[in-house]
Amino acid sequence: MLLSVKSFVDDFWAALLVAVTAVLLTVYGLQRTKANNSQCPLPPGPRPLPFIGSLLELDRLKPYKTYTAWGKKYGEIMSCRILGKLYVVVSSERIARALVDKKSNIYADRPFIATNKMFGMDFNTAHLRYGDRWRAHRRVFHQTFRSEVISKYHPIQTTKAHALLYNILESPQDFFAHSHLFVTSVIMAIMYGYNVTTSKDPAVKRVERLLDLVISVLTPERAAILGAFPLLKRIPPWFPGAKIQRTAAEARVVSKDVQNIPLRWTKEQMATGKAPPSMVSDFLEQISGDRDRDYQEAILRECATSAYIAGTDSTESTFLNFVMAMILYPDVQMRAQADIDAWLGSTRLPTLEDRDHLPYIEAIFREAKRWSVVVPLAVPHVATGDQVFEGYFIPKGAGVITNMYAMSKDASVYPDPETFKPERFLTPSGALSPDFADIAFGFGRRVCPGRYLSDASVWIAIACVLSCFRIGKAVDAQGRDIEVVPRYKPGLAM
Repeated sequence: MLLSVKSFVDDFWAALLVAVTAVLLTVYGLQRTKANNSQCPLPPGPRPLPFIGSLLELDRLKPYKTYTAWGKKYGEIMSCRILGKLYVVVSSERIARALVDKKSNIYADRPFIATNKMFGMDFNTAHLRYGDRWRAHRRVFHQTFRSEVISKYHPIQTTKAHALLYNILESPQDFFAHSHLFVTSVIMAIMYGYNVTTSKDPAVKRVERLLDLVISVLTPERAAILGAFPLLKRIPPWFPGAKIQRTAAEARVVSKDVQNIPLRWTKEQMATGKAPPSMVSDFLEQISGDRDRDYQEAILRECATSAYIAGTDSTESTFLNFVMAMILYPDVQMRAQADIDAWLGSTRLPTLEDRDHLPYIEAIFREAKRWSVVVPLAVPHVATGDQVFEGYFIPKGAGVITNMYAMSKDASVYPDPETFKPERFLTPSGALSPDFADIAFGFGRRVCPGRYLSDASVWIAIACVLSCFRIGKAVDAQGRDIEVVPRYKPGLAM
């Protein structure tokens, strides 16, 4: 009996392997035929292995490093295959503007990511396929976050920045907790009218748990493998090695909490007449009499959650880039503080209304975004039609990845790119350079809708911290400086 069971298992896995191989051969052959039907070649790139393409050559934790090396070898626009999927990687801002910005109607779609629904993340605006649901999200964000109306949130951002100063003064050793509290309190106040006063707030901890679950499991490699082998998603949770199923089950529960608990709190406050102004309360009032209220509320819930998840990590990371730069470049810090003192004196703290009068602070902010770009690789765009670009064929269905890391390190645009130099964004007279083009938030129709809000939050935090504190290295028990070594941990583009 034991032998027959073993034989059955061996036969099952052998049959599965044959079936998967046959499918991959078919897909691989079809895609090769599709690519070769054009008289123009694909962009150059590494020679792919059968089935897996160039997967084994990718740096597992820092794929942008591999793409950047390939860009130097094959050119600013190159292509590669990963598990049968064709990707076109763009390492030049010029090409990204010409391709994704000017042809935005072709490159507004996103790839289907098999793991999103599995982990309860299929609501996320950044990953939505191009269509009615995404357009509904876009309308909500345009009404809330467009540049003309963003100033109404300045009082919230300024108040939270002042709270950041107080917290740093009280316990500087807890700086990272204070930084996280600042960004979460801003976004929760704006989205829900919810006042976060501690980094241990249950709503905040729930979001952190969701991100821990998603980031620890949804690496690009695992997502690609699950997409290529969908049968793996059907392995039962009790099966040996099926930890991913158990993690996904918890993630789906936590995701529902993250979407529903803050929204429910705002609705309860509205019912008692005590709800502070917020994006959620404003929209709930607008749709109160609509026939499709349930659908509109679902869109609102998804938008608010997407904004919180995307806005916290990216905003905090940019602010921490600034802090690291001030530690490593004290001369920049001294000049910035002199500029603030010259404009403000010692009578008040900076406000966002001072932004136009402090060009060096703005240059520091821009350089903090460039020096260590928060999102090295944007979420891929997908071509919705065949196109020939500068002699290269980009077929329908190809993923298009904009390599922001390579763009930010382009020495022809940013000489000495590894050095923190705010003056690269200034004219010789000290004014802001008029030809600045921000690449940190992506390109085309899928550019980050919350970019103006995030920028304002980081800027006011930078200006306020510089006006009150000297940022320096920590010291050990003997009073000696502890050297700072910049290190980064991988995450997900949300």
